[in-house]
Amino acid sequence: MLESPTNIESSDCYDGSRIFTWLADMVGLSVDLVNFLICQISALFLASLFRSFLHPSKVSCEVRHAFGLSLGLTFGYFCFGQQAIHIAGLPLICYIVIRTQDPRIVQRSVMLVAMGYLLCVHLMRQFYDYGSYALDITGPLMIITQKVTSLAFSIHDGFVRKDEDMTKAQQYHAIRKMPSALEYFSYVWHFQSLMAGPLVFYKDYIEFVEGYNLLKRPASNASLDNGKSELVVEPSPTKTVIRKVLGSLVCAFIFMKFVKIYPVKNMKDDDFVNGTSIPYKFWYAMMATTCIRFKYYHAWLLADAICNNSGLGFTGYDKDGNAKWDLISNINVLSFEFASNMRDAISNWNCGTNRWLRTLVYERVPKKYGTLLTFTLSAVWHGFYPGYYLTFATGALMVTAARTARRMFRHRFQSTQVTRMFYDILTCITTRIVMGYATFPFVLLEFMGSIKLYLRFFLCLHLISLVTIFILPKFIRGEPRTQRSSRSSAGANVPVSTQSDGNITAAVDQPLAVAASTDDLNANDEKEDGVESKHAKPSAAATKSEANTTPQRSTDLRSRRG
Repeated sequence: MLESPTNIESSDCYDGSRIFTWLADMVGLSVDLVNFLICQISALFLASLFRSFLHPSKVSCEVRHAFGLSLGLTFGYFCFGQQAIHIAGLPLICYIVIRTQDPRIVQRSVMLVAMGYLLCVHLMRQFYDYGSYALDITGPLMIITQKVTSLAFSIHDGFVRKDEDMTKAQQYHAIRKMPSALEYFSYVWHFQSLMAGPLVFYKDYIEFVEGYNLLKRPASNASLDNGKSELVVEPSPTKTVIRKVLGSLVCAFIFMKFVKIYPVKNMKDDDFVNGTSIPYKFWYAMMATTCIRFKYYHAWLLADAICNNSGLGFTGYDKDGNAKWDLISNINVLSFEFASNMRDAISNWNCGTNRWLRTLVYERVPKKYGTLLTFTLSAVWHGFYPGYYLTFATGALMVTAARTARRMFRHRFQSTQVTRMFYDILTCITTRIVMGYATFPFVLLEFMGSIKLYLRFFLCLHLISLVTIFILPKFIRGEPRTQRSSRSSAGANVPVSTQSDGNITAAVDQPLAVAASTDDLNANDEKEDGVESKHAKPSAAATKSEANTTPQRSTDLRSRRG
């Protein structure tokens, strides 16, 4: 999204508006970047107007739908010009599929159509603008693909599957009423997340537009009070928005400052590959990929602020009465950068895509194929640059090795506070090194350049991972399952995350880009570790009960308009 003007020039293939070329020349940025920032800054202010003047207590949901999709299309055409036809083409074809295909196969049909369309556009981009980082239509199309496929799977769940066959997350997101054309295209094109995400699941978006997200849902194990829902006080998102905008600006500054010191392109030079030591190569790979990440932090924090400023993302209050705006947060910067293991790092990176991959693939395929198939979909969704596949293949190996090593060694360092601290510091540093080693092909893009550098590393971390997976377990015993289960049941040494209803859910080992969000845990994984599954969303019974309280909800909401 954000590139240094010394590294990336505006592509001749860029088809967006050039009205602000004068501004781009003045500030020293490419016109595509200026257009992106203008759209996002405009969206930030328009989101406030959307929340205030088009509140669900003041206007109908149809007005909110129409306003959101109109702005989204306007931004899309401004940034992408004639390429914006793809923003309309992909969801239009998928909507026809949704309305015409049997719910038993609709999820597969939409997945095939959406991914096929996206991959064709990826190929076209690589053909006419190979290796460019200029703004193009593939970014929004990747978000749209997530939306239409997740919706199709939710329709399949709602119309075909039984509640007892689904996880609690699938039960909550299940759709039992076909969306109208207005609802569907508003969901796909709404201005808050069209340009840079994050992914919003259909049911969460519809409840936001209709105002039902302001109804306090009963806990899954609490009395339903005859199906009545209580209105909650809607907080102001101002503090949260300011914090995220400031964080976005800081990340943009860090990226612009340090990307010039550690440019990724240097990693392809023969002088770097052949003339530097292995420790320096590790250091450079770690620093270069870290600098690149701040570009994504900037874009995701700003997009998250836009959603929050429109009222989207509110999940209620914690036990101390503080408002929570974490429904669709895409990144937890500090949690990622200071994670002590691969699982925690990945679960805090691109959280929307994590939820999408987990919901569509990891929870639905045989467990032994879950990691492989999830990595495959994630890689293909990104496009066809060879560096993507090297990163995801390496990442899958590293995650598997890290999980194995954790089971063999972690419990040996839990006897005293000093050893626990030593283990955490050691694993934090190791995670940073592994991240740089695994992800530099992702930003380098090239196959041969990445392979040459890996060979200069002597494939050391690949070999260590293979030894950890296949050889060490024969000589080193892991922690007994009974001991893990007893510790998990007692709540000892188990990472936890607070949910939107105040529940505590134990974190479990998860593959790259499949880590659960704070509201999408796999119940089977939890049972395996001896931890009771507690989901932030209401159970199926609660959901069904709420479906019967629509008249009551409507009365409560409309009463606020008086």
